[in-house]
Amino acid sequence: MSSIQNTHESGETSRQAATPALLSPQLTLLLAAGAGFSVATLYYSQPILGILGADIGASDHAVGLVPTLTQLGYALGILLLAPLGDRHDRRTIILIKAALLIAALLLGAGAPSIGLLLVASLAIGLTATLAQDIVPAAATLAPLAQRGRVVGTVMTGLLMGILLSRVVSGLIAEHFGWRAIFIVAAASIALIGITAWRVLPKFEPTTNLSYSALLGSLHTLWLRHASLRRAALAQGLLAVGFSAFWSTLAVMLHAAPFHLGSAVAGSFGLAGAAGALAAPLAGHLADRRGPELVTRLGAGLSVLSFAGLSLAPLLSPSAQLWLLGIGAIGFDLGVQASLIAHQTIVYSIDPGARSRLNAVLFVGMFIGMAGGAALGSLLLGQWGWIAVTGMAAATSLAALAVRFWKLPPALA
Repeated sequence: MSSIQNTHESGETSRQAATPALLSPQLTLLLAAGAGFSVATLYYSQPILGILGADIGASDHAVGLVPTLTQLGYALGILLLAPLGDRHDRRTIILIKAALLIAALLLGAGAPSIGLLLVASLAIGLTATLAQDIVPAAATLAPLAQRGRVVGTVMTGLLMGILLSRVVSGLIAEHFGWRAIFIVAAASIALIGITAWRVLPKFEPTTNLSYSALLGSLHTLWLRHASLRRAALAQGLLAVGFSAFWSTLAVMLHAAPFHLGSAVAGSFGLAGAAGALAAPLAGHLADRRGPELVTRLGAGLSVLSFAGLSLAPLLSPSAQLWLLGIGAIGFDLGVQASLIAHQTIVYSIDPGARSRLNAVLFVGMFIGMAGGAALGSLLLGQWGWIAVTGMAAATSLAALAVRFWKLPPALA
């Protein structure tokens, strides 16, 4: 292991010497756009589920599996594919994933039935982990003195991709049909892939561990660090409610008494953006007061927001829409603030294993996202919207309990 570590350190030094010539503002912008466009493919389907199901004759439960399989594919991709970035040239991995993601999106655009669309959804999730290769690529290329700023810029692109994807999807589907959004998404990834092929430098592998050893190290980190397990569990529980809301919102708004289209459902993404864009302030609070406090505040805000949304059936339709917007701002801020704080906790565990620690955290998060999408569609079909928001409030409360649980001294 020492020889591997020495190789990694010397490789890091040589890359730092060459970085000023490799990293430019244009390349940073490319990486930010690549992260945003690739992660956006996970969320394009959410605002269009109502019109999608009606068009291909699928039930609400079957349509609910579209975001479920997309999120599950992403979790599997992080677990099974992300470690390859330490073993192979990350540029090659980025280009291969971009090509496969384009193929998956075009398969979704042409899917004649829900069955083939579900296959495409799983493939989109697997290959959209392109975003998880772009972020460490930015960290590798950035000089030490600028690494935080560069990674922050790329993460901003990724966050904007998550937030604006629903708005873009809703508008395009409203005017051109739901298949058009898959075609536009494929075109955006093609543009990113071609540009990356032309300007992205090659990356030297940082380890010669076998694939099985790389995967085995994830399990070792999970067993070794209790703080990692707490972070993954708490963020996963928050993701359940987050995903349940966004995965069922379009179907709920499409039905009585609203009868609203995909554009309106997508516009609620702007409300979420207002909350999530304020989340970086949580980083400053974490620096001053510690990340543990921020995780508790974020989970608590999510509980209050989802509990408030459970009151919607008592209000008029117009008042319910206002409540949905306010609630989206609240829980998006809570979930994003908690994620920033959990990343701060996880990254401090072992600086030499940050990419793998990050993979474990995000696997937990996207397992929660997949579970939330599945539970949300089931609850909406069986018991209605109040069951979805009630479940989201309960899982957020469970996340808050995890953050208040005191670790025994032997595990702390």
